[in-house]
Amino acid sequence: MKTLVVPPLVTALLLAASVGAGQQPPVLTPRDSAFHALNRLAYGPRPGEVERVAQEGVMRWIDRQLAPDQIADGDRAAREREFRVLHYDRGDLAQLYLDAQRERRERKADTTADQTPGPVEQQGRRLAGQLAELAVVRATISERQLYEVMVDFWTNHFNVFLGKGADRFLLPDYVEHVIRPHALGRFEDLLIATAESPAMLFYLDNWESVALGLNENYARELLELHTLGVDGGYTQQDVINVARIFTGWSIKRPRQGGDFEFHESVHDEGEKQVLGVGFQASHGMDEGIRLLKLLANQPATMHHVSQQLCERFVSDDPPDGCVDDAVAAWRRSHGDLRQVLRAIFTSPDFWAPGTLGGKVKTPLEFVVSAARAVGADPDTNPRLAQLVARLGEPLYLHVAPDGYPEKQDAWVNSGALLDRMNAAVALAAGNVPGLVVHLDSIVSPSADADRLVAALDERILGGTLSPNTRKVLREQLADVGDPLQARALAVGLAIGGPEFQRQ
Repeated sequence: MKTLVVPPLVTALLLAASVGAGQQPPVLTPRDSAFHALNRLAYGPRPGEVERVAQEGVMRWIDRQLAPDQIADGDRAAREREFRVLHYDRGDLAQLYLDAQRERRERKADTTADQTPGPVEQQGRRLAGQLAELAVVRATISERQLYEVMVDFWTNHFNVFLGKGADRFLLPDYVEHVIRPHALGRFEDLLIATAESPAMLFYLDNWESVALGLNENYARELLELHTLGVDGGYTQQDVINVARIFTGWSIKRPRQGGDFEFHESVHDEGEKQVLGVGFQASHGMDEGIRLLKLLANQPATMHHVSQQLCERFVSDDPPDGCVDDAVAAWRRSHGDLRQVLRAIFTSPDFWAPGTLGGKVKTPLEFVVSAARAVGADPDTNPRLAQLVARLGEPLYLHVAPDGYPEKQDAWVNSGALLDRMNAAVALAAGNVPGLVVHLDSIVSPSADADRLVAALDERILGGTLSPNTRKVLREQLADVGDPLQARALAVGLAIGGPEFQRQ
């Protein structure tokens, strides 16, 4: 199929309303509820999934999503085995990184040699590309959708930048053995796991922090981002004392992919006080664990993290009721994230008519939801991850510790929406290498324009198609004689249009 080109006028018309909220039913039908849940708790529905969830019952589906270990996920597990990056441990990746550096130095030193990257460098780049593609593939095909959404949430909350030194080979282990095992567990356990992670210790420089050479980077981000929040009531002296508590938390031979190691000889043994709580002198690593448990159960932490969860699942400016429900569940369950999420998903605010279609998808959410909408079957080719990067969200490459933003202001502008439109048309036309689309699962190519547009509204847009978008689709289909091209263009315009940008 030849490439379809979207006329600029069509793009302008489709995006004229930017991404304004779509039609909202006064009363949610089971199908409306299923569509809403699949767009918030998951990366959007695959063909036929709205009907299946509606038939099962949306609350029953949510309960299953909150217990991912009980969901069969064979396709995801089989696909994971194709990603060679999972076959390497930290030491293997560290050695590959060092070999690539040596190969690069030798090539540069030999001015007569071919300057094309050598085989080890190329292997390293392929593995780095696989790490991002693996995240996209998992999000696209996994039946454990809420779990994958939460993995992405925590990856941003506890952000580590892949491009910083040793984190080039420490990050895969961080994702697999720190974030993923704790994504739906207890917040306290997740917080401790990130604090002990070589990737986090290296990224925020704590591995070099010693009593006579204090580094405050991790301490500051631990309080400001990971737990209490910027308005969480801590002082600069608290930051200093937290840094003192974490002196000696380091990495055994970081350039060899080493494990966490506590260096007692460089730990600050003096008395400290954080948030008015005293830490006696002559304690070692245990005072760091005690502090992390203290922070995990602070009211400010409960509110800060619950606020962020409600921003992800309910609204960019979530109602106080949603946050209060989440905090109450946190207190009752001692930070059991499944119970916190259940409180959010059963909150009236989550199901309020104004919540439907009230959030704009991030680039990752857009690409994955588009791939799911067309029944795509991605391979290990990194093209989908590259598409996410071109739309503004290169995975694991956010430099600052705050991670990628959740709110729509970061993603909505005319240039970004035009890029999404072009990406959608290319995807629907089958022009993304490594991605097989199944448009027959949406509508037959023999459908006339009226049935085609109606099918797109029902099966991709959940009945939110606006009169303006419907008009543009009908006008464009009238000029396309080939039924396969007409269907691909219509699907691309629907996915790239304003209604699909919202969730």
